[in-house]
Amino acid sequence: MKVSNDPEATLVTYSLGSCIGVAVYDPAAKVGGILHYLLPDSGLHEAKAGQNPFMFADTGIPRLFKTAYQLGAKKQRMRVVVAGGAQILDQKGFFNIGKRNHVALKKMFWKNNVLTDYEDVGGMVNRTVKLEIKTGDIFIKVSGSEEKKI
Repeated sequence: MKVSNDPEATLVTYSLGSCIGVAVYDPAAKVGGILHYLLPDSGLHEAKAGQNPFMFADTGIPRLFKTAYQLGAKKQRMRVVVAGGAQILDQKGFFNIGKRNHVALKKMFWKNNVLTDYEDVGGMVNRTVKLEIKTGDIFIKVSGSEEKKI
């Protein structure tokens, strides 16, 4: 996870397969952040969650928002973009990690009254998300296609 108010910063998370990338940006405060989480629930591996809470939806997402708030962001002004949640290595859907990651995010957002502005999830493709702090522009690149400004 990375959160910044540095106008020269560009935050990027690469190769989102079953993982989810969450980009947030407050245009008034010019604060943004990106979280790249791997699994839906920290209870799956509490020791790892203690070492790296950003690996999990239930511990990483709250920290992303709280860190942005500490830099002056306000929830009601924030733009929220979500990408990933694909079935890359689990094509038969046995584990459904991508879907479970997305469901965990949706439940958490619903509980906390957070709306997404854009989502690009599912399928069987990798994605990259880029956020430019100066402009607030968010870009998604799906493997095999051109980068798209959201």
